Amino acid sequence: QVQLVESGGGLVQPGGSLRLSCVASGRIFRINDMGWYRQAPGKQRELVATITSSGSPDYSDSVKGRFTIDRDNAKNTVSLQMNSLKPEDTAVYYCNAMTRVSPLSYESPYWGQGTQVTVSS
Repeated sequence: QVQLVESGGGLVQPGGSLRLSCVASGRIFRINDMGWYRQAPGKQRELVATITSSGSPDYSDSVKGRFTIDRDNAKNTVSLQMNSLKPEDTAVYYCNAMTRVSPLSYESPYWGQGTQVTVSS
């Protein structure tokens, strides 16, 4: 029903920058919160940043001041600008969109397939 496709991952040196993007498509009535999560090997998936439909962001303490989330409601996209990257930021990053598929439906979480970010010298 709803597909999320991420792009922008890759290998970067410590202190470098990457920008992740995610576009949602399919049967979309309204997207509420959007966000980015990450999962490192052997660890649970954790919240990185979220943004409301009105553009209010929230960040985990580990990325606050280094990462910036933004969205374009007209294009159903959400992006994550990651600066001052550290080796501990290495993970698979997943896009999330809390989406209603019709006026009568409740919101449900939809996920992208994930994009690998590796921070290493």
